[in-house]
Amino acid sequence: MLASLPALAAGIKDSPHAIKTLEIYKTIIEIPTVAGRGKVPQMATYLANEFRKVGFKDEDIQIIPKGETVGMIVRYQGDGSVKRPILLLGHMDVVEALDKDWERPPFKLIQDDNYFYGRGTIDNKLGITMLSSTFIRLKKEGFVPNRDIFLVFSGDEETGMLTTKMLANERPELANAEYALNSDAGGGDLDKTGKAIAYLVQAAEKTYVSFELTLRNKGGHSSRPRTDNAIYELSTALLNVRDYHFPVMWSDMTREFFKVSGTQLGGELGEAMTAFAIDPTNKKASDRLETESSYVGTTRTTCVTTMLTAGHAENALPQSATATVNCRIFPGVSVENVKQTLQTVVNNNAIEFVTLDSPVESPISELRTDVMAAIKKSVHARYPNVQIIAYMESGGTDGMHFRKAGIPTWALSSVFMDPDEMFAHGLNERLPIKAFYEGLDHWTIILKELTGN
Repeated sequence: MLASLPALAAGIKDSPHAIKTLEIYKTIIEIPTVAGRGKVPQMATYLANEFRKVGFKDEDIQIIPKGETVGMIVRYQGDGSVKRPILLLGHMDVVEALDKDWERPPFKLIQDDNYFYGRGTIDNKLGITMLSSTFIRLKKEGFVPNRDIFLVFSGDEETGMLTTKMLANERPELANAEYALNSDAGGGDLDKTGKAIAYLVQAAEKTYVSFELTLRNKGGHSSRPRTDNAIYELSTALLNVRDYHFPVMWSDMTREFFKVSGTQLGGELGEAMTAFAIDPTNKKASDRLETESSYVGTTRTTCVTTMLTAGHAENALPQSATATVNCRIFPGVSVENVKQTLQTVVNNNAIEFVTLDSPVESPISELRTDVMAAIKKSVHARYPNVQIIAYMESGGTDGMHFRKAGIPTWALSSVFMDPDEMFAHGLNERLPIKAFYEGLDHWTIILKELTGN
């Protein structure tokens, strides 16, 4: 049974749209679509069947294989006008989660009085659910948009983004899109009392890149230690990376973000935000923001060690030690510049640097009046006076590839929540039940505003 939700309008959780949305949410969260398990096709097939039930034609539903995973495209046919289509983005895969680490089974939707728990409850099966149930709702209502709308679901956003690249660059039916709206970022921030601070529209992303740092050694027997131990030397280099602070950076967008957020948040942190907005060279303010995991990425490039591999036997000196350093680079700074900085910081010319994969540097998407008006109508239906501001994402989403492909992209999640409760990728990921139900109309309002006749 659903928990009691006194803050919600009576009957909202019992509406047909709410019941179907929860059904989809539960079903897809309980499909473990992590890399290596091969379950994304199962999820895509389930969704395809749900679309067929309400009248989507087979030719408008595509499941496109890519290695062990798939991408998915669903076309909502418009009225035949010449208006360019709109894309709606989300990703079906999730980060791995182990039963032994979690307080509850990660691939079972569990709830208490306040939260839904499970891997993907936020990132990004909530977005997939809300977009899918909105398509189903609109189809049942007989809604005919004034242009084609495409659901564009990737299958490996959390790993190689091969399906993302394919969808953004190789599908002619998507290439002519006027713009894309992404369910995988953005959304509203609440303070500790539940007051709405701001609604954030993601209009830019930092460049995601990982470097592999390797130090080699001829090794030897563990009974004959050497001073030039590969593990020790690499560890010293990584401590240098830990202690290095990239220069503070800003843009008009990030300053406006801190100006609005600081005013709304108040307190010591709010004062630091306001001070940074007034003068980004204020070291006291930037140092304070650097201690906040939710905001450090908005003030500078960041690099952090995330993986280690070393040695080959417990009784042998290591012949190599390798670390993965993941960086999120401020727009306008090149990957090569950051690589050169790290090579200087580690202070060891023997360390080999390899840039993994193919980093994507994407532009800022300038805001559109019609899109912002539609967002405003949806958001203000819940929080009438909250300010709506653009921001830069510290993490990476599918949006970067669509921006690079020339399709302006903004992310606008349905959720309002306390950013300190954002446990995506972490243990015991959860979503406030209130946020789930309050967001049920979010995409319906936006799509009717943008594509209604």
